[in-house]
Amino acid sequence: MKKMLMATAATALIAGAASAEDIKLGIILGFTGPIESLTPSMADGAELAMKEVSDSGKLLGGSTVMPVRADSTCVDAAAASAAAERLITSDGVKGIMGADCSGVTGAILNNVALANGVVMISPSATSPGLSHMNNEDNGLFFRTAPSDARQGVVMTEVLMEEGIKEVAVTYTNNDYGKGLADAFQAAFEAAGGTVTINAAHEDGKADYSAEVGALASAGGDRLVVAGYVDQGGSGIVRAAIDSGAFDTFHFPDGMIGAKLEENFGDEIEGSTGQHPGTDSAGAAKFEELVAGAFDATSPFTPESYDAAALMMLAMQAAGSSDPADYKGKVMDVANAPGEQIFPGELAKALEIIAGGGEIDYVGATAVELIGAGESAGNYRQIVIDGGAITTAKYR
Repeated sequence: MKKMLMATAATALIAGAASAEDIKLGIILGFTGPIESLTPSMADGAELAMKEVSDSGKLLGGSTVMPVRADSTCVDAAAASAAAERLITSDGVKGIMGADCSGVTGAILNNVALANGVVMISPSATSPGLSHMNNEDNGLFFRTAPSDARQGVVMTEVLMEEGIKEVAVTYTNNDYGKGLADAFQAAFEAAGGTVTINAAHEDGKADYSAEVGALASAGGDRLVVAGYVDQGGSGIVRAAIDSGAFDTFHFPDGMIGAKLEENFGDEIEGSTGQHPGTDSAGAAKFEELVAGAFDATSPFTPESYDAAALMMLAMQAAGSSDPADYKGKVMDVANAPGEQIFPGELAKALEIIAGGGEIDYVGATAVELIGAGESAGNYRQIVIDGGAITTAKYR
């Protein structure tokens, strides 16, 4: 539950009397690498929130927010840490929207954000291991995407309802892939299912026939591919189709995007999957706000808008853009009690906070932060129908 915001005249005066400044916020995502087809719309989502706040003129005495992009690569921890260091020391950002993939997110948090006292809000880092970091992060790390501990349970529910009781699993060999594969196997077996094989694959290979051969030998009614759509995950799927080893698949979030349709179309007809998403009122409002400027339904794009919005609303609640001041307000603005705030209503939220009132930021993804600051989690279940990613239901 939200800690009580101090609804006092002093709070209003702090927010109202703040001197206008140009606030820089970092956006660090894998603009190159295995999810590069997802990140442009994620960045666009975050920058939309920043523009909305800047245009309102209501943040901290009329401050403006400028986005500064950097490339996490998704997979190179050293490069990601160096990019984050530049954002903080050279560009002077007051917070980081990101990172995206779990391994580089953990690296940036441990190597850069903690040392510099900078807030990070990730829209897409889902490794269960990051939940433990939430307890050791000095209150600096949050995420608007749910943990893969939750996704493993949702995957199990989807497959069981489809009548799939035996699966083979392949995962990209990193924190994200292993964390998700292990969480899924535990949930699936607890529900009475059988995982015939749970094997890693490396990204960047030209030939995945050996990996698919092992998966085919183990067998299963469906192949679960916990990989990346722009990398080895698609290589595994192509090799499986071409060899006839599997013809239907189950895709977690890293595999779902426009590239999945482009690469395979109706070759994967009937395949299933899920990614964080909601059919809440906020999701519809976000689509209206985007108005076709970019893909508002692309995985982790609504979460990116929400991550950026939470950071700026927390600044208003603290009366300061200093991460040391506003980090303690993120949970306050994210959760009840308070007036519910949806996409396109950030100016309204800033006014309420400046007046000493409370908000409950619902946003595009029905935001509710639990524990030390991670999303409780909602999912969009998909099915490939007519070669296209279609919505089956929400969970």
